[in-house]
Amino acid sequence: MDISQLAERIIAAMEFPPTGQQRALIDALARFCGDASVPYNAVFLLNGYAGTGKTSVVAALVKALRSVRRPTVLLAPTGRAAKVLSGFAGKSAMTVHRKIYKGLGDVAAVAGVADNPHSNAIFIVDEASMIGEGEQESLLEDLVHYVYGSGHDCRMILLGDGAQLPPVGCPTSPAMSVEKLRALGLRVTRATITQTVRQQARSGILYNATQLRRAMAKEPLPVPELRVVGFPDVKAIGGEELQEALVDSYQRYGIDDTILITRSNKRAMEFNLAIRNAILEKEEVITRDEPLLIAKNNYYWTSKVKGADFVANGDVVRVNKIYGTEIIGFLRFADVELTLADSDITFDAKLILNSLNSVTAGLNPEYEQMLINKALAGVDPSAAMDPAVRRRVFHTDPYYNALRVKYAYAVTCHKAQGGQWSSVFVDMANISNEAVTTMDFYRWLYTATTRGRSTVTYISPSILDD
Repeated sequence: MDISQLAERIIAAMEFPPTGQQRALIDALARFCGDASVPYNAVFLLNGYAGTGKTSVVAALVKALRSVRRPTVLLAPTGRAAKVLSGFAGKSAMTVHRKIYKGLGDVAAVAGVADNPHSNAIFIVDEASMIGEGEQESLLEDLVHYVYGSGHDCRMILLGDGAQLPPVGCPTSPAMSVEKLRALGLRVTRATITQTVRQQARSGILYNATQLRRAMAKEPLPVPELRVVGFPDVKAIGGEELQEALVDSYQRYGIDDTILITRSNKRAMEFNLAIRNAILEKEEVITRDEPLLIAKNNYYWTSKVKGADFVANGDVVRVNKIYGTEIIGFLRFADVELTLADSDITFDAKLILNSLNSVTAGLNPEYEQMLINKALAGVDPSAAMDPAVRRRVFHTDPYYNALRVKYAYAVTCHKAQGGQWSSVFVDMANISNEAVTTMDFYRWLYTATTRGRSTVTYISPSILDD
């Protein structure tokens, strides 16, 4: 493949003339994708900050590779992020989990990394800063194994924003670390773009995101400052104005394209209940058309549904039908028909309603234990000690596998990461002076700010630059 011709195809596919940094990036990507001498274990790590046009370059790259019949595979850590990637690239994208893992049929559990059937493909993974690792599993290691371990002459481009929040439980983002990627046996080509594109120069969202990102490089960290004066797309309101502002946003953008981002699961629960009661006037625990957020991966209900191997933590679903509800002791369940918001896939499932009002990320531990006890109630006590027996029971019991869900009107920043909404509200009430000068807060505020497409409204901010 001629590298210079590929670069020109990328430029031709862009909507605007590239900036100097974008042109250098295009040349580097053309070499990475088109040079046959690039080693088999090569990975391209692209760190692109908000407003730099990273997505525009990648969209043009996908179109250019399609024109020369080089296959591409588009992936993202969450369903919402995959939908965003698909939208700007003009090509179907899926979650990393759904692509790389294989199932066990009716047992519907992850059995390991699948074989990579692709040949000579470029894997493009957006929102790579969200890809984590842990003691039990490492999504990053499994992704590398899938792309390079069984595929033929496949390469991977990791796209991320190093200023965003790292995965839960990780001090930094492993997939954005050159050292981590090298430790996995990869040859790393990296690029960072920081130059803001001219088309977004008057965006208050972009202005504040850029100022926050620049301040992160200072030592010591200064008190962050937000500017809303002079920008039509950002504003600040007091708590007493929130209800009216949310009503206006729901009318203008719709409930699905409005989100409130807050700092903890407890505050998200309180906001969700207040929105349902005071604005939406919902009295039932759940209603038809209710948007719900999946709070735990689930492989049970979609194991036989085409195109939905599992329901992922962070997916948004909408309630189509409520077949019935059931109370067993302290546990409350509902049998429903759901639609995955990011794919329009419909399936039946059982919900555990106790998780809706839980202050934890999923279901409270005491209710989890109740589900375990219920699932094992009919098993001989001696047999119940056998791990194989317990796994079989847990894999097949519909109550134990009931979906853990939250209301989806207000979410934590980690849950919002990877998504974009036309209207974003950012809860900044009662943040201590000590907290605002920590890197965790900077990353939180930067990530929350960059979720907005059209408007960002800061609720009770104490760090305005007048």
